[in-house]
Amino acid sequence: MSSQVSTDSQGLLDEAEQGASLWQDAWIRLRRNRMAVAGGVTLLLFIILAILTPWIAPYNYEAQDLDLGASAPSAAHWLGTDVFGRDVLTQIMYGGRVSLAVGFIATAVALLIGVTWGAVAGYVGGRVDAVMMRMVDILYALPFMIFIVLLMVVFGRNVLLLFLAIGAVEWLTMARIMRSQVQSLRQQEFVEAAISLGLSPTAIIRKHVVPNALGPIIVYTTLTIPSVMLLEAFLSFLGLGIQPPQTSWGLLISYGAETMEEYPWLLIFPGLALTTTLFSLNFLGDGLRDALDVRGSKD
Repeated sequence: MSSQVSTDSQGLLDEAEQGASLWQDAWIRLRRNRMAVAGGVTLLLFIILAILTPWIAPYNYEAQDLDLGASAPSAAHWLGTDVFGRDVLTQIMYGGRVSLAVGFIATAVALLIGVTWGAVAGYVGGRVDAVMMRMVDILYALPFMIFIVLLMVVFGRNVLLLFLAIGAVEWLTMARIMRSQVQSLRQQEFVEAAISLGLSPTAIIRKHVVPNALGPIIVYTTLTIPSVMLLEAFLSFLGLGIQPPQTSWGLLISYGAETMEEYPWLLIFPGLALTTTLFSLNFLGDGLRDALDVRGSKD
């Protein structure tokens, strides 16, 4: 018995000596945040539903029943039908695929540009940094909505262009965040050691600087996705985003707003889907921010 206790005690001492990494500590703190966990679970469910939509949607996406028309929620159509007799639940599930795709892909484009731009500017410094960040300041001064509208008018309206257009205007803040992170990391011992070993600036940025700035990048990603989805919804509401026969939550909300007095369910249910997703992303982003804030966790 005493040998068993001593073995357990030794195991605990070994774990204490080894300690927990930053990511392990962050995971523990994140799990304690109930709102963040609820947001993450809800977001994961929406993503799974979006992936499985072609197989689990209750009706065919293009199926219409003009004789039925707009009908209130019923046993046959849980969320009702629109003016063309199309199942609203099916429309919301397919619209979620597009809205989530816009949010994730456009954010990925923004991160790719912003992280690269900010890392190079912060690491190189000097005149290169000054020129690159002045370009960011100039782009900040431009009305990005007009920029997106011009792209849509000149090159036409398609989903791929919408991804690129939104991503091309959402990278500016990430560039500033990344630059400040790199400037603080550039003076760290591990970067100086990498320089002394003869690694190239590209290798140092890719292998040492960017991985150590993943915390702010992850947090900003979770907060950028909802803003991108809102921007897509706003563009679709104006008729500049997703075009039929494709649909998105923003486009469904636009249709619902036109008939909200007669058929309120056409606005309520797509609005709830978009709102729930945005809240989930914001709760998850706030939780990640708190979990990765080492100084705040020590208070």
